[in-house]
Amino acid sequence: MRSEKNYAHQLAERLGARLVDLTVSGATTANILDTPQQVAEGTVFPPQVDGVPADADVVTITAGGNDLQFAGSMLYAAWSRLEPDSPIVSMLEAMLPDGIPLPGEDAVEEATRGLVQVVEKTHAKAPRARVFLVDYLTVLDDASHRAVPFSAEELGQLLLIQTAVGQVFRDAGNRTGAELILASSLSVGHALGSPEPWVQPFHQVLEQTGGSFHPNEAGMTAIAAELEGVLGSSW
Repeated sequence: MRSEKNYAHQLAERLGARLVDLTVSGATTANILDTPQQVAEGTVFPPQVDGVPADADVVTITAGGNDLQFAGSMLYAAWSRLEPDSPIVSMLEAMLPDGIPLPGEDAVEEATRGLVQVVEKTHAKAPRARVFLVDYLTVLDDASHRAVPFSAEELGQLLLIQTAVGQVFRDAGNRTGAELILASSLSVGHALGSPEPWVQPFHQVLEQTGGSFHPNEAGMTAIAAELEGVLGSSW
């Protein structure tokens, strides 16, 4: 799944730039580095870094959340509570045999190493590019219980994963020197349950459920505007 309204498309339009969009929903850092990704429709995408143009001026990277199974855990919790007999629950249980996986130090370090390698390979492919690590919009906060089908315990577990994902980005930025865009900070006050969320709610329709908990257009626009401001007149 690839959105034509994602922040990269919006940024390219604002800047009048040519965009090579390599994003695929559900990708892990391995899918960016060296592991082809097969999506539900059967299409197989090659490792994303292979498509980075050598003459790229700017590369944005948002990855690592799926390494810690953040989106998958939210879908698992939502479907299990609202429609436990759905076939999607069985599929998610196969991915999460022990339920929501709490992010231990080893898992966080592995995700960080993956993101570091993505930055390093990107620099190798496009030596002159400015590389931006763009972390994830805030999906959940303590007030999200009003808008999500999670128990209090599940919400607490998911907040731990969200915090760990943010740590992965900060550590990867520190290790690589990549420029860091903190969409998580930008979106404080816009989590699910807020008056103006910047992420989509849970969609209890199989054809739409993949978009659950992902950025909505307002969230993507906010990130694009932030990147435009950072690039400024240097573009």
